[in-house]
Amino acid sequence: LPKSHQTHRAVLAVPVCSGRLSLSLQAARSCTVIGGSGFLGQHMVEQLLARGYRVNVFDIQQSFENQQVTFFLGDLCDKEALLPALQGVSVVFHCASPAPSSDNRQLFYKVNFLGTKAVIEACREAGVQKLVLTSSASVVFEGTDIKNGSEDLPYAQKPIDYYTETKILQEKFNTTNISCLGVKFLFFFPVCVCRDGKNLVDFTYVENVVHGHILAAEKLHKGSPLCGKAFHITNDEPIPFWTFMSRILTGLDYDPPKYHIPYWLAYYLALLLSLLLALLRPLVTIKATFTPMRVALAGTFHYYSCERAKKAMGYSPVVSLDEAIARTVQSYPALRRARA
Repeated sequence: LPKSHQTHRAVLAVPVCSGRLSLSLQAARSCTVIGGSGFLGQHMVEQLLARGYRVNVFDIQQSFENQQVTFFLGDLCDKEALLPALQGVSVVFHCASPAPSSDNRQLFYKVNFLGTKAVIEACREAGVQKLVLTSSASVVFEGTDIKNGSEDLPYAQKPIDYYTETKILQEKFNTTNISCLGVKFLFFFPVCVCRDGKNLVDFTYVENVVHGHILAAEKLHKGSPLCGKAFHITNDEPIPFWTFMSRILTGLDYDPPKYHIPYWLAYYLALLLSLLLALLRPLVTIKATFTPMRVALAGTFHYYSCERAKKAMGYSPVVSLDEAIARTVQSYPALRRARA
């Protein structure tokens, strides 16, 4: 749902440069959003402009027009292409990433890992003071229940997909090479299977995700307790998965789900389908939407504590879950069921 992210873990952040942090007022209110043409990036740009920031956008394409924004187009892995977009800014928000539903392993590795390395090198060279990285809650998820999970959960030993593997590489590189702050969230792709429908999950409205990013950047400074930490940004209102889905469906004038199949059966059917498609791949390529990962997301508990973000940077959601659901439904009139 483009208006709602299933958001779990926040991102790592700290000053990138080791030099002095004395900046002009103009530079202190200047930033670059890498991936600013994407869904999250566009919302980030909108909120930053509303708060008086001068905003640059770096992306592979320009997806919207705004006279207040300076656009730079180029390849994320090209440091020389990045540098012009980073000149004279104090903070960089890096939220560029391929869609987790893609099956392009090469693209995942290039953007999530190699691209992030290029961003860090370019930030250092351009004298950028702060980097806020958008990661993914999936880095700690292995397809089993997580209840009120903290930021101290270990990385998944058996990641649920290759996208997650590259996000783990991205985080590990950041924590060992620079001080940086990040906000983790997971795009959600619902499937119509679950276990008993009572498993609690997080859905985080995009404005809350953006609010967490900007708070992190504004609270971040050399020696700050935020430095090098991960933070969960959530709506702080975990909800049963199928309760949420039913509210979306009924809001669009559809009937709520009526039939259920056991979680284990759905999972193994998805696994069997994945194996079958792998065997057929030399002959034909079919992109599955019914996958073990999506079944796990629909059928397990996975909600997270945002207490660290509340205490360290005063975070609290700015849009409630009820309001978020109402706005999401209103934003999709084309999906509403036609009345007879």
